[in-house]
Order: sequence, then C-alpha cells, then structure tokens
Amino acid sequence: MIVLDIETSGLNYEKCGIWQIGALELEHPENIFFEEARIDDGDVTENSALVVIGKTENELRNSGKQSQKQLLQHFLEWVSYIQIKNCICQNPQFDLVFIRTKAKKFGFSAHDLLVPYKAFDLHSIASVRYFFLHGNFLIDKEKSAMNLTKILEFCGLSDSRISINNSVIEIEGSPHNALEDARLTAECFSRIVYGKKLLSEFKAFEIPPYLKKPLQ
Repeated sequence: MIVLDIETSGLNYEKCGIWQIGALELEHPENIFFEEARIDDGDVTENSALVVIGKTENELRNSGKQSQKQLLQHFLEWVSYIQIKNCICQNPQFDLVFIRTKAKKFGFSAHDLLVPYKAFDLHSIASVRYFFLHGNFLIDKEKSAMNLTKILEFCGLSDSRISINNSVIEIEGSPHNALEDARLTAECFSRIVYGKKLLSEFKAFEIPPYLKKPLQ
C-alpha cells in the first residue's frame, strides 16, 4: 500500500498548487518517492500554508524546479510498480482530491490515474482504536481532535513539527515535509493496526501497552 502525503500552497484544491509529494510503500518502506515542483503562475498561496511549510511564495514559484505535471507523471510512474495501490493518508480526502484535481487539469486520463478512490484514513483508524480503549471519541469544540499530533502522542511518538491554528502559531517547530509526514503516518498505522514498529528512526520510542496487540 502507498503511504502518501502532499504539501501544497494552500487548502483550496481548485486554486492552490502541489509543490511536494512524499510517499513510501508500506510493505517495503525503503521504497520511497519524494519530489518537489513549482506551483503555476495562476496558483494561489495562503499565508498559513507558507508558515506550515516554512517557504516563501517566491520559493514555491522557483522556475528551476519541474512543473506540477512532471511531478505527477513521475509519481504515477512510481505508483505503477506498487502491488497494492490503495493509499494510507491522514485525511485522504485532502491529498487524493488535490492529486485528482491537478491530474484532470493537466490532461491525465482515468486510465493514467492509478491511485484508487478507496483509501485508508489514519484519522478514522486511530479514532476507532481510541474509542475502543476509552469508550468515547476524542472531540474538541464539537469536532474530532484526532489530528496527526494527537495520533503521534497516542502511538507513543513525539511531534517536532510546527503547529498553527487559524494562521496563529500554537507550537514552534520544524516545517512540514511530505516525506517526513508520510513516514510518521506509516509508523502510526503500523503501531495501531499491527502493534509493531516499522521504521528504524522511531525504534527508540516504545509502543504504548494498549497498542502492543494488533486489532482483532
């Protein structure tokens, strides 16, 4: 399966651009994809997105980088060699809608777009596991609070990334990176579903006792 994350110039999938795609194959996590592109002249940038990724608008429009169309072409070529093409994402409706919208814009056919609609949502999987342990979902201000930071905490991991809320920095930290976030997603998925560590960089973080048994 494909553990996927993208970084964009904003949240609007029709007006903003993709500048970074990071992915790895869950069954063979050494098999990775990580490339960047320039956003198009007409793509909008949102200040909150620039803060999260630690980039300026000029950096996202760097003419020395490949186009988004080339980025998608390279990603789909990588996907073509993956045996199970369903994605694992933190909120796949964001990543996959962005990719499908751009693929349509750049003339990719349905045959070219190898990534299926059906995806595994880490948010939902973590929320269900949390519910079975605590008897309730993690809710804050009338909506789910199970973001990636909370999932990392649930899985015994730490989050060193910057965190913002309504364009205000809540926690200082490192900029978001598509491959790093994909690796965090993969590690959490493995711990929640299989009760196992996956990646060497997280070996020092012990799995909480409540996750050491796989889902049954």
